[in-house]
Amino acid sequence: MKTDAELRDDVAQELRWDPQVAEPDHIGVAVADGAVTLTGHTTTYAEKLAAARAAERVYGVKTVADDLQVRLAGSPRDDADIAQAIAHVLEWNVQIPAGRVQARVQAGWVSLDGQVDYDFQRHEVERMVRHVRGVVGITDNLSLTPPVSPVQVKTEIESAFEREADVDARQVRVEVADHTARLYGHVHSLGEADAARAAAAAAPGVARVESYLTVFP
Repeated sequence: MKTDAELRDDVAQELRWDPQVAEPDHIGVAVADGAVTLTGHTTTYAEKLAAARAAERVYGVKTVADDLQVRLAGSPRDDADIAQAIAHVLEWNVQIPAGRVQARVQAGWVSLDGQVDYDFQRHEVERMVRHVRGVVGITDNLSLTPPVSPVQVKTEIESAFEREADVDARQVRVEVADHTARLYGHVHSLGEADAARAAAAAAPGVARVESYLTVFP
């Protein structure tokens, strides 16, 4: 087991290693019992998310609290310009259902509304939006349309876990209700937890995944 000091050093090194984290020296790292807290600021929302992902990749990290603030470089971009840019990138992406996603922008914060067919489409919308210059945060209110039997969804997720090389299906239990998949059990790393979450999110009819998995390195 790594000490908190070792984890802090490893997370700091991973932040410096990741090319998506442009200013790692602006990010503070605190660790207590394997729980990492990131403080400070980034110049884009995408960089903020990249920093959190970098911390999660470090072996021994149990949880990550992302308290980073986004401080845009240069003059703030007008909300109307941001909204127009978002409309264009969503229109050009063939994986996003045309005309079914709406974005509202207030002080750089984007609220997403509408309906998509699959959870991967929700993530694709978020991925496109977070890279738009001027965006400081996202609220995702998108819903999924396909009505699918919870029993069927549970069976498909369990089958996906058995196929996944990165997930020990024997240690993960899934429950499905109201388009939400809830994961219980324990995993060996945050990477395995992410793999389980991704496998569950890929099931048709799953709008959200709530992970209650415990990490035991």
